[in-house]
Amino acid sequence: MKILIIILVIILIAFTSLQLYLINGQRNIERYPYVVKKKYKLFEIRNYETTLFTSVKLSTKGYKNSSSKGFSILAGYIFGNNERSEKIAMTSPVSMSLEDSMTMMFMVPKKFNKDLLPKPNQSGIEFKEEPAKTMAAISFSGWADDAKIEKYKQELKVALDAEGIKYSNRFYFFGYNAPFEVFNRKNEIIVELQ
Repeated sequence: MKILIIILVIILIAFTSLQLYLINGQRNIERYPYVVKKKYKLFEIRNYETTLFTSVKLSTKGYKNSSSKGFSILAGYIFGNNERSEKIAMTSPVSMSLEDSMTMMFMVPKKFNKDLLPKPNQSGIEFKEEPAKTMAAISFSGWADDAKIEKYKQELKVALDAEGIKYSNRFYFFGYNAPFEVFNRKNEIIVELQ
């Protein structure tokens, strides 16, 4: 029994240390730059800068079916599955369009432009420059799934309608944490405003 308790304490210490390391590491990750224009009770309006992304269009529908597939393709590219075997820094958030055909996107670090990026070894990866835009964002914590994403998408629509704010049908899910992070998880549903 004593050995079991010691093993459990060691596992708990290792797990806690890993989570603290991951939380600290989030501070050094480059993020999709924006400025908050106005805060409301449930959401905020943000102005985003023109930004370059790597993207992959997925044939699957829904967050559950698409997220791990898209993540592994784009993570493979930035971890060296490209013509120069070059590693590219991870950025935040990971973005997924919430349309019939889902697209996952990783922001490209600012030091790169399209000409400086290594060519992907996988054919489905494209480079996409998102123009400057104004978007509304609603946040939620914990683990994302299809039901939560739909719930917060509907909450954002109702809140925007109540304020008379016109929005497009271009909704996105933003996930800010690595899949194995447990604490301080942050997710957002974002929509482009008209």
